[in-house]
Amino acid sequence: MQLNITSETSTLRTVVLGQPGSMGPAPTPEKTYDAKSYESVIKGVYPSEEDVYKEMSAFEKVLRKYDVQVFRPWTLEQCNQVFARDVAFVIDDKIINSNIIPDREDEKEAYEVVYDQIAFNKIYNLPEKAHVEGGDVVLYANKVFVGLYTESDYTNYKTARTNAYAFHFLKELFPEKELIPLELIKHDTNPRQGILHLDCTFMPIGKDKAIIYEGGFSKPEDFQLIVDLFGKENIFELTREEMYNMNSNVFSISPQVVVSERNFHRLNRHMQEEWGLTVEQVPYAEISKMGGLFRCSTLPLVRLND
Repeated sequence: MQLNITSETSTLRTVVLGQPGSMGPAPTPEKTYDAKSYESVIKGVYPSEEDVYKEMSAFEKVLRKYDVQVFRPWTLEQCNQVFARDVAFVIDDKIINSNIIPDREDEKEAYEVVYDQIAFNKIYNLPEKAHVEGGDVVLYANKVFVGLYTESDYTNYKTARTNAYAFHFLKELFPEKELIPLELIKHDTNPRQGILHLDCTFMPIGKDKAIIYEGGFSKPEDFQLIVDLFGKENIFELTREEMYNMNSNVFSISPQVVVSERNFHRLNRHMQEEWGLTVEQVPYAEISKMGGLFRCSTLPLVRLND
């Protein structure tokens, strides 16, 4: 397989979609990895395996409608494998294995079905000190935005997933790219007060548009950098409640087609009526209770350069 990912929105040809089988029981609050899951467990609304299966099947159906080749990881017993984006990510023709949190390390074995089809010299393992997950890596033109947390209390937060060491490693691995660090606000138990990954607060769509939540960035200048790059008229700003419901975590099948949750009424209307995009509306509200949505569920492997 010739890997090729240079943007978030060019036409998708091949993708890995996470696996809902054998999720196991709902975790205890102490065993959750993110604020949204923590809240769902505390409130007793953590999704059932049956509901997750139905939603992921609806998403897969849309992907196949557009002739996308869909891989699924093997099913591991009693393991939540929904969020493929955390396990690895592709930039250009290289796939980078994430150093995910230790509790989820087992998930990597299930991707052998994918790695068997990739040349060994295109697979990169990170140094142990480099922490990064695919949700924090967002591509646009020749730029790679990387969501970071660099405060001294990094190790205190389960939701701090990408560090400065990883940023500099990626910078050396892709010297021809412009890597842009964006500092995120973190909170382990309140999903309205912190951001798990960059794609939970910012996402390019179409050719030159972006969805963004200003309150996700700890530095105002990081938010302003994105506004200046895209232009205010090309940005859809989310409210805190829309961020909480994960409105930025949509997924592009092409520059003209985006997959979005059917309840994102304000965003979907804007994308369709103001930006002229085709919006495939899929039920994914149950999966969102685990702290991720469409982009989190996917690991794109091949996109066209359009």
